[in-house]
Amino acid sequence: MANADEKMAQPRERPSSLPDGHLRGGRPVGILLSEVKPEAIDWRWRGRIARGKITVLDGDPGLGKSVLVIDWASRMTRGLPWPDGAACSSAGVVILSAEDGLADTIRPRLDACGADVTRVVAVQAVGDDDHSPVIPADLAAVEAAIARVGAGLLIVDPLMAYLDANTNSYRDQDVRRALRPLAELAERTGVAVVVIRHLNKAPGGPAMYRGGGSIGIIGAARIALLVGRDPDDEDRRVLAPLKVNIGLQPPALAYRLEEAPNGSVRVAWEGECSLTADQLLAVPADEEERGAIVEACEFLTDFLAAGPMAGKTLLAEARKAGIAERTLRRAAERRGVRHRKPSMGGGWIWELPAEGGQARGKVANPGAWPPSTDVGRLQATDKTGAPETAATGVLI
Repeated sequence: MANADEKMAQPRERPSSLPDGHLRGGRPVGILLSEVKPEAIDWRWRGRIARGKITVLDGDPGLGKSVLVIDWASRMTRGLPWPDGAACSSAGVVILSAEDGLADTIRPRLDACGADVTRVVAVQAVGDDDHSPVIPADLAAVEAAIARVGAGLLIVDPLMAYLDANTNSYRDQDVRRALRPLAELAERTGVAVVVIRHLNKAPGGPAMYRGGGSIGIIGAARIALLVGRDPDDEDRRVLAPLKVNIGLQPPALAYRLEEAPNGSVRVAWEGECSLTADQLLAVPADEEERGAIVEACEFLTDFLAAGPMAGKTLLAEARKAGIAERTLRRAAERRGVRHRKPSMGGGWIWELPAEGGQARGKVANPGAWPPSTDVGRLQATDKTGAPETAATGVLI
């Protein structure tokens, strides 16, 4: 009788009913790349906006992201050149805006840029109950709006306002599940999608990780751009590339916001700029640390709002979101997160404190905090059978 090693060395027999490279029924497995017709990327604006693709536009509030995309929309409705002089094909525009009024903000901004407003449609309410559109549930209504004006550009401002309430923006799997149908809509209709996202409150570090929510958001996009303030001129803004997965990165462009004759605001472009996204977001180390803790506090609130969670799971999700364990633990102390063991051999469970249950500035039961400083040591602590702990207190 052959031993185990000999059995493993024997090649696995292919069922006689399955010919090489085929499944039952004669259907071949996979797609031969020789049968795929190559297609060039159809750029709406080379390096920044592409037909059938998602572009993420990141930036802090007040820097003119919404004004910026209105400038782009206006150019597209009339086929006017892009800010760098590149040709722009004429097309309609669909806008989902949760923060600006149509009559007092969006329409005046479009007029200030000379847009053809007959080719712009805003989607504010859908369904029999006139609810605000939700991604991905209401994309059929958005697609109808795209068809109505022959849209070449879809603006979602900001993305987080349109994600389903059950979508955890910090969970990679959730955001990818929500954005996949949006990407499919873009590919199906040929519309270029621009989604606006605010930066998180953890300044410093690579610009790629500064966008709010999961890294999966920028991962789902083919292009990512960042708006930042020129560190040497507080009135000057810069549009810098973060990533371009489908081509070469374009140069950064500088601009200012100016008052238009109708009293609205518009963009005044100033040409190419040498600043990078990382340079735009560079901050002193002490401010970076404070901001990182604030962002980690928001992360904990989002993840624990639905109820207690295993500590190991929470730490793993934090790593995916770019939050260091040390930062997460400091945030947990500030947030008043409780830690307990349901059983002698079980792992630590993290949960938010009951409202009003945390005395500001006091530390309750400080010895209950798991004494580890990394995930591996936490896991080791979980297996020690330490006495069950009801809670830890924190300094707030």
